[in-house]
Amino acid sequence: MRPKRKKIAVFAGTFDPPTNGHLDIIRRARLLFDELIVAVGRNPEKAPCFSEAERVQMLRELTANMDNVRVMSYPGLTMDFVREHGATVIIKGIRDSSDLGSELQQANVNQIAGAVETVFLLSSDQHAMTSSALIRQIVEFGGGNPERLRRLVPPTVARRLRRLVRRNHGRGNGSRRRRARRSRVNGRRARRVARR
Repeated sequence: MRPKRKKIAVFAGTFDPPTNGHLDIIRRARLLFDELIVAVGRNPEKAPCFSEAERVQMLRELTANMDNVRVMSYPGLTMDFVREHGATVIIKGIRDSSDLGSELQQANVNQIAGAVETVFLLSSDQHAMTSSALIRQIVEFGGGNPERLRRLVPPTVARRLRRLVRRNHGRGNGSRRRRARRSRVNGRRARRVARR
């Protein structure tokens, strides 16, 4: 009798930042497969908020108690990564009809070109409107209060987001101070020239 082949699935995304919605999909998907690989990919069309290493670290911390979950990063095509690691399924979280429409075409390509199936998991109601882009906007515009973020991201991610915003604002303030100093210096030079 041939040994049973492990069922391995890949849940791929940029996870910038990881959200409670992502964690919900991870928890549910890991129950359906022998092993789940959470794959942190690169999107050349997006400037990441967190580095690839930071996102991998956050996800590893969040899934530390899930014994059949691995977190990895990868360059290139998701389809190639899936085949390289012996997986046969890609997991996709679907929040609404817009998500489904955009993912169907990619799912067909993965099936035809790579013989990789896609399993769609519907987001839970409380996470249906959550997206990483929305969370970044909320924090950027002063919504870094932990009580406000608690429904959207895990506490450890919320803390990292607040530190990131403070750091970025500090850089912005530093730039404004440097511009102000340059302006004052230029003004003094202009007055000295005028007196001559």
